[in-house]
Amino acid sequence: MTRTTLILSACALVLLGASPAHAQQPAPVAVARTGAAAPLDAAARAAAVAAMTREIEARYVFPDRTAAIRDRLNEGLSSGRYDTADPSVFAERVTADLREASRDGHLYLMHAPDQYAATITSDADAYDNPAYLALWAAAARRGNHGLGEMRILPGNVRYLRITTFYWVQDRTGQAYDDAMRFLREGDALIIDLRGNGGGDHAAVRYLLSHFMEPDRLDMTFLEAGEEPVQSRTLDHLPAGRLIGKPLYVLTSRQVGSAAEAFAYSVQKFGLGSLVGGVTAGAANNNTVVPIAPGFMLSVSYGRPVHPVTGGNWEEVGVDPDVAVDATQALDTAVSLALTDLLARPEADPEDRAAWEWAQVAAEARVRPVAIAADRLQALAGTYGGRVIALEDGGLVWRRVGGQTSRLSPMDAGGLFAVEGSDDRLRLRLTGDTLEMLRMDQPAPQRFPRD
Repeated sequence: MTRTTLILSACALVLLGASPAHAQQPAPVAVARTGAAAPLDAAARAAAVAAMTREIEARYVFPDRTAAIRDRLNEGLSSGRYDTADPSVFAERVTADLREASRDGHLYLMHAPDQYAATITSDADAYDNPAYLALWAAAARRGNHGLGEMRILPGNVRYLRITTFYWVQDRTGQAYDDAMRFLREGDALIIDLRGNGGGDHAAVRYLLSHFMEPDRLDMTFLEAGEEPVQSRTLDHLPAGRLIGKPLYVLTSRQVGSAAEAFAYSVQKFGLGSLVGGVTAGAANNNTVVPIAPGFMLSVSYGRPVHPVTGGNWEEVGVDPDVAVDATQALDTAVSLALTDLLARPEADPEDRAAWEWAQVAAEARVRPVAIAADRLQALAGTYGGRVIALEDGGLVWRRVGGQTSRLSPMDAGGLFAVEGSDDRLRLRLTGDTLEMLRMDQPAPQRFPRD
């Protein structure tokens, strides 16, 4: 193997529920639809099971488990459990048995005729096969090399979502350089891995290097009969390093493999905090091999060892530092980041004002505020000609010209966000006074109740 790839199958998540060893494949490669797949007959199913058994016995990282895996495959064939003409259904049933027998998130079968056709163009390993790599290079190009979204959040918290850890030589690094330059100007950083099923360790190492000193050991990869392979942080980074920036990484059960490697290193090296859910628990290194007719078998052939723990996250996943529902992870991380920034006594006053403004909104998202109907009714009225009315259980601001903006409570003291204002305008209602607070003005405008 010339590359260390950790990538997981989508069908496993559907088949295996919430077991710690389950994972999800990142960004499947789209292919042109050419009609229904050719049906499988009994001879093809038997040949596929035999081929899979040979590959597993020859390659699998845990030889003591191969007998149980082989027996499970043979039982599935003889019992009729695999009796289907549909290749995708066959792959799902085989994958369920492979996972149950091995407890390994990287052992699976998928029906992928395009990948099969590419890999059989040569005898080279798939990750050394130009035709196979071209499929992933095309997917990387269409998906901006897995860098799915970049945003500036309120308070200059910079956000990057990584959907897949693609790596295309002489291409992906340039995309990461642009993303790192974007992050570098942030006051705090959030990297969102939710739903990222893994990819190539080369991308993980490139990203991780920005948060660590050069030439630090970040992982050792072990394979039976081979010398250990070390991964070390890079010396030269065109965008520079981001060491010391407050870093938050969002996780979920669908974070697997190479994505888990990044989260694990962030936590164990003390580079930042993980916010969200426990990850999938699939650490082993895997390769893919073609299985006729039109299948790809993923087989674990090695395992990573982290220099801090001497182990990895196989079967158990990576526990978050702050455990919250994955859907709440971003809002929680923003609030944590702003709290961290506000605790800095040396902060510039203008920066502090921006963080304080943003923190109010972040806290309102994390802990939504409810105001009783009678209190809302008491706040409704006209203030200096500005009409605040109670409609559908909430307050609205009826503006001149017929425009209506809904008001959302931000605290129990009468502070409201104004729909459509991009959080640059807020209203505070006391019952006697309406205060208009603007982000770019030091003092509010006050209007007494008419």
